[in-house]
Parts: sequence; structure tokens; C-alpha cells
Amino acid sequence: MDNNHLITTENLTKRFPMGQTELTALNNINLTIRKGEFIGLVGPSGSGKTTLLNILGTLDSPTEGSAVVLGNNTAELSHKNSAKLRNLQIGFIFQTFNLLPVYTVYENVEFPLLLQKLGKSQRHDMVVDALKWVGLADRAKSKPAQLSGGQCQRVAIARAIVKKPALVLADEPTANLDAKNSHHILKTMETLNKELGTTFIFATHDEKVIGYLKRQITLDDGQIANDQVLKG
Repeated sequence: MDNNHLITTENLTKRFPMGQTELTALNNINLTIRKGEFIGLVGPSGSGKTTLLNILGTLDSPTEGSAVVLGNNTAELSHKNSAKLRNLQIGFIFQTFNLLPVYTVYENVEFPLLLQKLGKSQRHDMVVDALKWVGLADRAKSKPAQLSGGQCQRVAIARAIVKKPALVLADEPTANLDAKNSHHILKTMETLNKELGTTFIFATHDEKVIGYLKRQITLDDGQIANDQVLKG
């Protein structure tokens, strides 16, 4: 694999059983994604965006073809090795935040680090840095219920990037936010992309997100309809 290539797919096809037939969610997807890109997978509901995101995040594997993510063929990874890759190098951001309500902001952001067996002092420094990146250092002791929707999404971003992953996958991250909070979140992710060199891949149909993308991959009925570089 080219050292600058983070992800490569070849003839990636994904089918799901549906009664006596099969639903083809992805059909012969060929992609190369480089380190540091800021990409959106766009298209209507049912176009295959989330299915592709799940495969790139090693949460699923192709029916046919291949997806090589961070040097690993997803179809050949065991459940244990898939989990290890996600724990160390992939961050996830979801539209529903998925924060643990009984834990503080600090504890929610710290959670991925507990899986890495890091020392308490090192975890502390990494959590504090992540909260500073998203502008929430002063809310470390708050519970999610005490935060606004925009603040909760910033906590989710901090949790995704606290381990400084090579790749962050975001599934409709602004769907539950108003325009002001959406732009704040997107500017935060844009800054992290530049400062940390983290690759961001969004699944979205939100025009606000599309305005920030550097590359737009349009999916239609499980196929790539268009792959366009929007800005340098």
C-alpha cells in the first residue's frame, strides 16, 4: 500500500438478504482515500452512504471485492483485531451523540482511552487537550443532560479525537443541530483536520456540511455517481 493511502477499495460490493432475494447496498465501489483528506459521502437515503462508512470503520465487511483500511483488509480481520484497530486508530461521531448519561464530560471523553491501558496521568493530559480543542475545558465535570445539543456533539467529537486517530468517520453529525451549532462543529473538525492531519469522512446530505468538504463522493443506488475535488 502507498504510504499516503489510508483507504483503498476495489470492486467493493455489499449485499444484504431480503426475504428470498438480496438487496445490493453497494455495487463495485473503487476508491482511494489519502491521509489528511476531508471527504463527504453524499446522496439520498438508501444510496449506500452508511453501509460504506460501516465497512471503512471495520464494523462490517464486503460481500465481494475488498476494502483495505490503514493497511488492513477488513474481510480478513478477526473480531478482536477489528476492535483493536478501531480502539487505536479510528474515531466515530454519530448524529445521536451516544454519550453515557451517568458519566461526566471528562469521563465520556476518557472512555476510549481506558481500552488502551494508558496510565491515569497520560489519560488526564489527553482528555484535557481534547476538551480544549473543542472549547469545553470548563465543562469537564458536567453531565450530558446539563449541556446543549451543540455542546453534546462537541463532547462526541472530543471523544472521537482524544486518541488522535488516523481516521474519523462521522455519520450525519449535524442532523440534530441548528445552523449556528452546525457551523461551529464543522469549523472545529476542519481545524482538527488541519492541525492533527486526521482524515475525516462524513456520510451526509446536509448542505452545511457539503460547504466545508474538500472532496465530495456522490453515491446513487449503491454506486459512485461522481467523485469531485471541491477545494485544495
